[in-house]
Amino acid sequence: MREVVVVSDLTVVRDGRTILDVESLTIVEGQRWALLGPNGSGKTTLLNVIAGRLWPTSGDVWLLGHQLGHVDLRTLRGRLGLSSASVSKSLRPSLRAHEVVVTGLDGALEPWWREYEADDHQRADALLEEVGVGDLRDRPIGVVSEGERAQILLARTMMADPELLCLDEPAAGLDLGARERLVARLGRLMASDSPAPVVMVTHHLEELPAGLTHAAVLRAGSVLASGPVDEVVTSSTISDAFGVAIEVTPHDDGRFSARGTAS
Repeated sequence: MREVVVVSDLTVVRDGRTILDVESLTIVEGQRWALLGPNGSGKTTLLNVIAGRLWPTSGDVWLLGHQLGHVDLRTLRGRLGLSSASVSKSLRPSLRAHEVVVTGLDGALEPWWREYEADDHQRADALLEEVGVGDLRDRPIGVVSEGERAQILLARTMMADPELLCLDEPAAGLDLGARERLVARLGRLMASDSPAPVVMVTHHLEELPAGLTHAAVLRAGSVLASGPVDEVVTSSTISDAFGVAIEVTPHDDGRFSARGTAS
């Protein structure tokens, strides 16, 4: 299988403080990853590095066979899909859902940067239907609910058919119903036969969809454990990461739940 992400001796330093220090991480085609850990553990920083949005301070990072520092990132980013709060906040509220999705073809924030073909518009509409919000095609993004926005952003990220799909806390801020609808959509995405790896950041185990194959648990900017999801998402590892006794329960449908245990 092709190696899509290869990280070695990676550091990210901000204001003289090392906020990320990863010895090694490799993601290959067909894998579905979760990056887990408490707030401030480095999950989003690592995701932004492997999505080609953040330049590391030191170390080697290979994305889609290209080494950072030896490739035009403007070209490479077109092959890397990223859904994050920063993307959401950058969108003009009056943009229609269809425009938000179709501009995901090249990562633009406005539809006037290029002329889109009829096939592009058809694909955008099909993706809105696929994620369950086809009826919102002409709705301004600024007036939809958080759950609807999350699904529109997922469709946008899929628009360019990326070779790596990166999702930064896609269920953040959703109520229980919206979260479960989104997690179900993500489960279908994880179960697809697409070779493009998926990497998802969260600190809530209940947000993990079925179909995950691997996980990395971070603590204080370092990878505490990584590997097959059933070997990594365990009570002992999650307790170590969050600094509190937590009982992790895997379920038959591929989902997880977690609760603190009495001291």
